[in-house]
Amino acid sequence: MTDPAELAATIADETSDILIGMDDLVEQLTISLLTRGHVLLEGVPGVAKTTLANTFARASGLTFTRVQMTPDILPADITGASIYREQTGEFEIRKGPIFENVVVADEINRATPKTQSALLEAMAEGQVSIEGETLELPEPFLVIATQNPIEMEGTFELPEAQRDRFQQKLIVDLPDENTERAMLKRFGNAPMMGPSDASAAVSPADIAAARDVVMNVNVEEAVHDYILGLVAASRTHADTAYGASPRGSLALLQTAKARAAIRGREYVINDDVKQLVEPVLRHRLVLSTDAELSNITPDDIIADIVSSVVPPEGQIQDVDLLNDTPEPSTD
Repeated sequence: MTDPAELAATIADETSDILIGMDDLVEQLTISLLTRGHVLLEGVPGVAKTTLANTFARASGLTFTRVQMTPDILPADITGASIYREQTGEFEIRKGPIFENVVVADEINRATPKTQSALLEAMAEGQVSIEGETLELPEPFLVIATQNPIEMEGTFELPEAQRDRFQQKLIVDLPDENTERAMLKRFGNAPMMGPSDASAAVSPADIAAARDVVMNVNVEEAVHDYILGLVAASRTHADTAYGASPRGSLALLQTAKARAAIRGREYVINDDVKQLVEPVLRHRLVLSTDAELSNITPDDIIADIVSSVVPPEGQIQDVDLLNDTPEPSTD
């Protein structure tokens, strides 16, 4: 399976029985998986953040581990350590939980900055060093870190430089009434249904092949101009102290290519970029003091940026317009 559209549809179909009302989140995770990105999930307790990650990993045919981050967790608890074996008189490398395809760092802001840095360094380099020995992390490799926005006591906020290493920040909202009603009906009769009921619908080889397709998606210069205009606006906006970095520009480009491929196109349109501005940029903006005091959010600023930056002319703005080509005249 090399077609990203088929791969995304297969994963979505396999997860749909367990993850009700999370189709968009599953697609966003698929986008990051296809572009070697990492994801920050934010939501109140009980909205199935860990279930989302676990089910997605199983449907993707990937190994999965969850690490509950606490202040007493050390970097070696994440990466691994060298252990002395008395029976053999030798040291042995014991790999940590980071050596899985999908690693969920639950409540990452409860870990100390030292432990956070060890995890994020591994994310950036794709390898870890244990007692001078460098070990490659598995491929594919995806870190999904979660945060709880309502409990801040005893936490260590991720610094801006570390937040910037996450490709996307996704918000897991409370479900609407219809979605929650569907959950009651689904799990009322099957309370034990969970991630273990998801099967491996695709394989790591399928993911690698789909990644190659995404890499070759065409991007016109006008789309580059649009990305640069959005990022530049984030840096000069009156309510930001600092805008998105060049890493943010690259993340917008790569995720837009994956979104285009998932929709069966070999080229990016402006709507691909527009739909990804919020998840890609919201965690990269540093708000001004006045904006924080006025309760202005990053999403408010992004909405203003998107409305003010005019996409280049001659580009299709909305993916739906692709299907609105008029029939040729028979006169």
